[in-house]
Amino acid sequence: MTTKHKSSVLRRTIWISALVLGTLLLVTAGYLGHLYYKADSAIERMAAPTDAMQAKGQSHEVVANEKAIRPFLMLLAGIDNREGSGGTLNTDVLMFISFNPETRSASMMSLPRDLLMKPKDMPNRKANFYYAYYAIKDKAAAIANTKRFFSDMLGLPIDYMALVNFDALRQTVNTVGGLEIDVDMDMKYVDTADGTHIDLNKGLQKLDGQKTLDFVRYRKSNRGTQESSDFARGERQQQVIKQLTDKLSAFQGMAQWGKVLDIIGDNVKTDMPANELKQWLFNFPTYYPKTIRSLHVEADWKSPYVYAKEEDMRQALADLRAEVGQKEASPIRLGDVMGLMK
Repeated sequence: MTTKHKSSVLRRTIWISALVLGTLLLVTAGYLGHLYYKADSAIERMAAPTDAMQAKGQSHEVVANEKAIRPFLMLLAGIDNREGSGGTLNTDVLMFISFNPETRSASMMSLPRDLLMKPKDMPNRKANFYYAYYAIKDKAAAIANTKRFFSDMLGLPIDYMALVNFDALRQTVNTVGGLEIDVDMDMKYVDTADGTHIDLNKGLQKLDGQKTLDFVRYRKSNRGTQESSDFARGERQQQVIKQLTDKLSAFQGMAQWGKVLDIIGDNVKTDMPANELKQWLFNFPTYYPKTIRSLHVEADWKSPYVYAKEEDMRQALADLRAEVGQKEASPIRLGDVMGLMK
């Protein structure tokens, strides 16, 4: 091969390599740009109204160079906005999640929706009543006021609240390809008014999004199966969240994360600042909790309310605070703020 021919081959090789590298850079830049666009769009839709932040007396400013996610405690509330649900604002799920990024651990406690709450200046009602109460009075301030209500009642340093439409669970489970769930009991319930048709058999099985939603929502039966307690429902909800977290931590690529961003953007409202949301979205595999502890509280049902075991409730609240490095500011007489077992 002549020197001239070798030089020509070398130039051609360099050009091809440069073209391939340039194409990869363009594709990567396009992917990241699209992902950032998706994230920004989702965050814009998720953001709670500005009035909600002002109602708490705080300003969630974006800190320019802040990268570390700090420990936080969040109130997660689930609402059913399906067609036929009647547009109810009562929270069907109430869950406290405390997370420590340094230890990559989290603790979860489900608050029974029917737990008797006894606030001083408001009517005694079930725990699921109060978000609806505040939303009817002032929707823009409902998240902030609900968060403050439970913070004051339970002595918890709640940093953020997230309001989640149940359809987000159904869609996300379908996106991750379903979940392997050990269904703890036969579950049969039909309600033609809102289209509910729960038909699950006991045992380990793979559930799609709709069946997973049925699994976490099952309470009563009109088809001969045993009814479920609020605390059993809470444990099922925590089981699903643990599995879903593990599945999402393995996600890679725009095809997967793009769908999830669309789902949460359409179905979640939160007062977590935009900068922290972005840190979570872009660094989820780095930050997600490797250890998630479920905090169990024994309770009794005495119609129409649930009554909690004081020792269990007090320990669970202490564990939530400990996860984020907080101590009880001042002792709370739990019997004064909620229904307790006798």
